Amino acid sequence: MTQTTWRPRANPWLIAIAVTMAAFMEIIDTTIVNVSLPHIAGSMSASYDDATWTLTSYLVANGIVLPISGWFGRLIGRKRYFMICIAAFTASSFLCGIATSLSQIIVFRLLQGFFGGGLQPNQQSIILDTFDPSQRGRAFSVVAIATIFAPVIGPTLGGWITDNYTWRWVFLINVPVGIVAFFAVNALVEDPPWVKADRANRGGIDYIGVALIALGIGSLQIMLDRGEDNDWFGDPTIRLFGLLAATGLIGAAIWLTLAKNPVVNLRVLRDRNFALGSLMIFMIGAILYSSAVLIPQLAQEQLGYTAMLAGLILSPGAILILFLIPIISRLLPYIPTKYFIAFGFFSLGCALAYAHGLTPDVDYRTLALMRAAQTFGLAFLFVPNSSIAYSTLPRSANADASSLYVMFRNIAGSIGISLATAMETERTQARRAYLAQHLTPLEQPYVTLKAQMAATLTAHGTAAAQAPTIADGLINMTLQKQAAVLAYTDIFAITSIAAFCVVPLTLLFSSSRASGRRAAGH
Repeated sequence: MTQTTWRPRANPWLIAIAVTMAAFMEIIDTTIVNVSLPHIAGSMSASYDDATWTLTSYLVANGIVLPISGWFGRLIGRKRYFMICIAAFTASSFLCGIATSLSQIIVFRLLQGFFGGGLQPNQQSIILDTFDPSQRGRAFSVVAIATIFAPVIGPTLGGWITDNYTWRWVFLINVPVGIVAFFAVNALVEDPPWVKADRANRGGIDYIGVALIALGIGSLQIMLDRGEDNDWFGDPTIRLFGLLAATGLIGAAIWLTLAKNPVVNLRVLRDRNFALGSLMIFMIGAILYSSAVLIPQLAQEQLGYTAMLAGLILSPGAILILFLIPIISRLLPYIPTKYFIAFGFFSLGCALAYAHGLTPDVDYRTLALMRAAQTFGLAFLFVPNSSIAYSTLPRSANADASSLYVMFRNIAGSIGISLATAMETERTQARRAYLAQHLTPLEQPYVTLKAQMAATLTAHGTAAAQAPTIADGLINMTLQKQAAVLAYTDIFAITSIAAFCVVPLTLLFSSSRASGRRAAGH
């Protein structure tokens, strides 16, 4: 059987569902734990800051493995490696659920991240090899639904489980899903001939490449995850990790370009469509994850929403995307793909500009509508971008390309969340400093408001001597809330501009396949 005539024995759609089930389990685990951290810290008699290492350890291990997962697949066989990752991730989840100390959870989360890092890239490469290029758009719709829906439903599901049962079920819920995914993958997935040949022709182990990637990605993830709490580069530890990250990443880029048998082949970035697609997924990941954090954070910290209610703000957008992605995947053969991507970024820019109109008295419906408008644009990005990014790559490059593609998306998500959080703090301080200039006895509106509030307090039984002080405190609380909301509007304005700036770049996608056939980009 030749490489061009090979077809999987099982139904391709069953294969797509099986491998996506495993990836969905891993993606949702990056966010489902967040709302449970206070409960984990309390039950383990640890501080909240110590408990956040359960997130950091996962992200570090996950980030290191992502770019080299293709190499692991070549080393031991892609299907075998994928099944090992599912089994080990499931076992690590069970161990997290029965852990008796915080140190145990951190170690088991490290294992979760290490084996979970191999799931998403191999899921994508399996789908790329299972489906013909003409069917990839529809196949990637399954991937996109999992990629977008999982981070959205994670905090809501985690909050519901923690409130109604125990935080341990946040981890134990993975066990039945992992078992089903393991047996489904074992029964349905098979390695195609070119994957087997690639494994037979593999070279030696690139120890230097692995070490540089581990140093660069690991240090970057620690810096991004801990930077906000440690005052960023004002802290010597963060400066050290920043230096290590720069050293590792620059060294890895040079080494992997020059090495004869690199652990991951950066030469796939010479393909214009894949290079542009990687840039697009970086921007998509940064905007998706940062916006998914910003709106619930605003709802909880400034509007007093519970964790579950804040998570439900994202739900209408998630439902919208469930309807849109299958429709878009069916339209892909009829409209140039790059126009879908251009429209997606333009719509996303408009939605973020609409969110710039936030006010301190915003209601639930408006917040949900703002998020739904953002996911409308995202629906036009994931499937088209994945389709065109791989459209001109040879099948032999799928493993390395998938590893890099998912790595760019996940690192962009970490960077987006860190930048958004840091900007929220900085812009709140800047806005507060500006507004506070008007809280002086020389400003008549302030004097009038303070007098009115003091009179109201006195009328409700507050001592006349204490009323002005309490009125000042209430005004200060209002000022802080207004400054915070204005900070969020600043962030939405900046991300809106960034989305609009990407639109012209989408027109640079190649118009034809390397083989001369029509590409997804037309």
